[in-house]
Amino acid sequence: MTPSDEVRLFTVEVDDDGIRLDRWFKRHLPQIGFGTVSKWARTGQIRVDGGRAKPDDRLRQGQELRVPPGGASSHRQERKQRELSAQERALAEDLVILRTKSAIVLNKPPGLATQGGTKTTRHVDGLLDAYVEGDAPRPRLVHRLDKDTSGVLLVARTPGSAASYSKRFAGRSAKKIYWALVIGVPEVSEGVIDAALAKQPGTGGEKMHVDPDGGQPAKTRYRVIERAGNRAAWLELEPLTGRTHQLRVHCAAMGNPIVGDGKYGGQDAFLTGSISRKMHLHARRLIISGPKDENGRGEKIDATADLPEHFAASMEQLGFDPGLSDASPTPEEAPERSRAEKKQAARQHAKQYRKARRGERRSRATSKPGQPGKKR
Repeated sequence: MTPSDEVRLFTVEVDDDGIRLDRWFKRHLPQIGFGTVSKWARTGQIRVDGGRAKPDDRLRQGQELRVPPGGASSHRQERKQRELSAQERALAEDLVILRTKSAIVLNKPPGLATQGGTKTTRHVDGLLDAYVEGDAPRPRLVHRLDKDTSGVLLVARTPGSAASYSKRFAGRSAKKIYWALVIGVPEVSEGVIDAALAKQPGTGGEKMHVDPDGGQPAKTRYRVIERAGNRAAWLELEPLTGRTHQLRVHCAAMGNPIVGDGKYGGQDAFLTGSISRKMHLHARRLIISGPKDENGRGEKIDATADLPEHFAASMEQLGFDPGLSDASPTPEEAPERSRAEKKQAARQHAKQYRKARRGERRSRATSKPGQPGKKR
């Protein structure tokens, strides 16, 4: 949006009900700096329903906001919509679980980062332009998942709904249920892990650890759903706080690292045989209330994300029944598969995995440090 040479009139929408005046400008006219907003308010050039207003005044739905001409005093520019390839648009569409008036719910695959960073150019945030409809604002991320964690990820459609959902996550009123496969079996079948977490010194903030004295409070409710002897267990996890890597560190601290999580479990985090070495942590279900409409009614989101292929195959190989968890879809939602089909799928995955592993071993056997492998 460029500076206008004319007075502009805006009507406060339901999405902005209760927002501060300065925050309204940050959402809708980001090129106008706070200093300019303060000056306009101080000199009476900004009017709300004809009256003077201060930057910290709260706006109400239906009010008319008068904005004077000009105001290009901020270096901040609106983000231009990025051109996506056909492949990126197809991926973005494949991720969608649910669309509502205020949100788009995605099933993030493992290996795809939520946001960009150093050397990370492929991420969910970079795909959000695919969901822009007409002149609607660009959707916004309101929470995140680790790169190797899969599952439910909520994206808000508007700045107002983003603020509403962010409050739900920050206030812990959103219910998040994760599934995890862990090494071994917890001694107690269900309970709450209460262990404060802090950044581990010497890791540049890339790794967390349990720190009872200097850490931030962190709690995770867990329940053992099934066990494969003493080899592994399937857990249902519910984070009661939202610390970085919380579920991963808490499981490792309990003595049961998540399968595939070498960062916190080391070599002990991997199972032998054909079980995938990928991370087995999945955000299975999200239950959250959305922003209220002009009638005071708010939509409720209850979304479930299908397991990624490697996780589903491991569940079958270990003999775990997904229907035993409260976070499973209802029978009419779940595709029906016979026991024979499940066993056949597990055998096929195991066969493919062993074949791939044999190829890796041959490659290592024919290569020496510093030398290329022999061509066959």
